[in-house]
Amino acid sequence: MAGAAEVPLAAEIAAGRRRRRAAFLRRLFGHGSFLIGFVIMALFVAIALAAPLIAPHSPIASDYRNLNAPPSALHWLGTDAFGRDVLSRIIYGMRVSLRIGIAVVLVTGLFGTVLGVLASYVRWLDGLVMRMLDGLMAFPGVLLAIALAAVLGPSEANAVLALSITFTPRTARVVRAGVLVVQGMPYVEAARAIGAGHGRIILRYILANALSPLIVQLTYVFAVSVVAEAILSFLGVGPPPPAPTLGNIIAEGRSSVQETWWLVTFPGMVIAVAVLGLNLMGDGLRDVLDPRQIARREGN
Repeated sequence: MAGAAEVPLAAEIAAGRRRRRAAFLRRLFGHGSFLIGFVIMALFVAIALAAPLIAPHSPIASDYRNLNAPPSALHWLGTDAFGRDVLSRIIYGMRVSLRIGIAVVLVTGLFGTVLGVLASYVRWLDGLVMRMLDGLMAFPGVLLAIALAAVLGPSEANAVLALSITFTPRTARVVRAGVLVVQGMPYVEAARAIGAGHGRIILRYILANALSPLIVQLTYVFAVSVVAEAILSFLGVGPPPPAPTLGNIIAEGRSSVQETWWLVTFPGMVIAVAVLGLNLMGDGLRDVLDPRQIARREGN
């Protein structure tokens, strides 16, 4: 009899989870800011993935009859000093920017979460970890990334490493603050009382309920990584040419910006729109995951 009673109970719990998940998705995609940002980023990702199919020219092929040519029917966004098609280089450059942004988010999220949980859950590690992170945060973020990338050398992997080291301390602090709030909740104390292991408590009861600020933080990290990658490439310490990035396209036009304005304007617009889309997604996530907003909706 007990087993028969557990089956409908488990089914009811699973159905409740599905309903909550569906309600969350409705709220999320019903939020105007998130929806606009999601559409922008989905379009960017689709263009980047389809680059070999939609780019009108090779990003490294030169047209020596059209050096520094302005936008035309042949080259919609013009060419650079080597006769390379700017539109094709921007499309392929978007792939690099998004790839670096995603890699930085994954590395920063992993190490930031581990450090934040260790600092908050293992109390004797708190002071040591926080002082180490404070030392890194004492340097301005972009300057630290530039210095690290210059020491490591220009490459895509080194750009990811430099940016991850730069953004991990701030992410770890966000996780630490969220875990400190959650681990004092009654359900965590109840889990300890029934003898749940540390791993189960951290993953099932603490981290699962402290993910909201981390998710919002990582959208910010993604947006800043896109800009920071462009800065690194602009300064020559990002992914090296001839591989196209949004930053080195702008760098190629900086010495003649009045004559070849398209080399700065169009990739700059792409960066601005990408950051806008990510920030809109972050704003929407923050609103939907805000506990005060959730409590207000449940009260109504």
